Order: sequence, then structure tokens, then C-alpha cells
Amino acid sequence: MSSTNYCFETTANDAYNFLHNWFLKFPSYRTRTFYMAGESYAGKYVPELAELIYDRNNDPSLHINLKGILLGNPETSDPEDRLGRVDYAWSHAVISDETYKKLRTSCDFNSRSEGNKDCYDGYDEMYKQYDEIDIYSLYTSVCFASSNDQTSQTEMSRSFGKMRRMMGGYDPCLDHYARAFYNRGDVQKALHASDGHNLKNWSICNFHIYDSWNWNKSKASVIPIYRKLISGGLRIWVYSGDTDGRVPVLSTRYSLRILGLSITKTWRPWYHEKEVSGWYEEYEGLTFATFRGAGHSVPCFKPSNSLAFFSSFLLGESPSSTGST
Repeated sequence: MSSTNYCFETTANDAYNFLHNWFLKFPSYRTRTFYMAGESYAGKYVPELAELIYDRNNDPSLHINLKGILLGNPETSDPEDRLGRVDYAWSHAVISDETYKKLRTSCDFNSRSEGNKDCYDGYDEMYKQYDEIDIYSLYTSVCFASSNDQTSQTEMSRSFGKMRRMMGGYDPCLDHYARAFYNRGDVQKALHASDGHNLKNWSICNFHIYDSWNWNKSKASVIPIYRKLISGGLRIWVYSGDTDGRVPVLSTRYSLRILGLSITKTWRPWYHEKEVSGWYEEYEGLTFATFRGAGHSVPCFKPSNSLAFFSSFLLGESPSSTGST
């Protein structure tokens, strides 16, 4: 089986089969409205699954009452994602004019290989600069804790439950706490991941799996799926934390621009607790919004704002466009 089929067709089918069997086991939920949400690479997984549900809903015995999808800082269309990443790095003073010029003149953003040595050198320079900060959150501190230090491991695992963050704040060491926690013997034993003595090395990202799958063969764009779902009457909401450099707001704007949708409500701020939380615009079948000052995983940065936004999505209402709430 190819990695393309595994990553997309099989993943969507496995998720669909789980949902279908779950609804068969709990039939009282079958008539309830169903929504899906995801962020980052789920920008491809969620539309894929939504399309599968939409297609199979022609069979009444398989009907899932899907009404819409919500996507945050999502991978959407590879050429636009690449171009937006470069433009964002330059416009936010992460890379020099010279590096920007090299990337824009030497890279073919429509090509999966993107071209030549100059292009690769430009990317190397861009990611070298991002190595000094957090590409997922440009303006917050990086984590200085060392997960290799045993004392640090113990302290971080004890801090896992507290998360060391206030509502509305962000802790750059959150991944380190998780790594320390899931590598504890008692935790792995409780999860049946190991016997508690011969421990597995858990990490946030399994790069062995990542490298063994050819991600260059993944679907380049889910824009055709957007069109299909919109024409079928499903609601799509897309949002971007505007301090994320990995899947930046520019990438999403470039991707959505391909749709050429008619605007039904022009660009304006939306509010939470009397402050501007971001900006949004409504199109026929799609709403796009930003979260001011939020990084890649928006709810980690703006939990209260995210809850208000999520509630509006479920209620089918526009984000609050007045400062009185």
C-alpha cells in the first residue's frame, strides 16, 4: 500500500468506519448534528473525512448528520502554503531582503521539489533563523528546559498537571512536560505501553514514521473538497492565529483566495470581553477569522476567546462584531 493511500484514503476510511460503528452502537446520537474540527495538518485530514461522509450519506443507513467543519491554521494548498510561509517570514522580519529575494526568484512554489540549490539554500537560511525562536509562536519565549536532564525530567513531570500557565497565557515548555510525563514508568504501565521497567521512548513527533512515509506524495490541495462541501450546503469556518510562522495567516489567505467566493460580510474586527480578538470576513459558505496575538495552536494561547468563537460556530452565528460583549 502506498503512503498516499495510507495517509489519506485509509486514514479517512478508518475514521469513517469508527464513526459509523459508533453511531450503530449508540443510535440515540444518530439524529444529532455533527461537526468536525482540527488544526495544522488536520487541515487536510478533516476535509478528506468530511468528503467521505458527504459522499456516503447518499445511503440512508450510513447517514451522519454532518453540518460543518472548523479548521485552525490549516495546511490547505501546498503552493500557497509554501509561498505564504516565505512571505510571512520576510514581512515579520525573520529573514533578510537578500534571503527573501533568493527564495522568491529561485523557488518554484508549485513544484513539490521546489527546484534548485539556491532555493534550498534560501530555505536553510530561513529555518536557521527560525531555529532561534519558536516558528509556531513568533513573539513568545522558547523553552530552556532540558528534557535530557533527570532533575529537569522529574520537575517537569510534576508540573504537567499544573501546566504552569494561566488562562489566556502560553507555556513554551508544554511539550517538554508531556514528554517527561509519558516517559515515566508508572504512566507507561498504566497505559499498557510498557511493563513500567523496559520503557518506550515517547516523543511529541515520531520522525521515524514521518520519514518512512513519503509525505511529498500527500494530496497537494483540499480546495476542490472545499468547493464540493460548500456546494453541498456545509459550513466551513477557517481561523488563523496571526503569530504562527509554520502555517501562517498569509498561507491561509492565499489558499482561500483560490476559491473566488463572493463576500457576504466585509472584513471587520470581532470582539471578546470588549477587546478586539481578531478580524473576520464572511463568504458564501465560508467564514475566515484571525486571532490577534495567537500562535499555531490557538486555544493554547487564547482559550477564552476560542471558546466564544467555537460557540458561535456551533450556533451558526457570526463572531461578535461589537465591543459590548
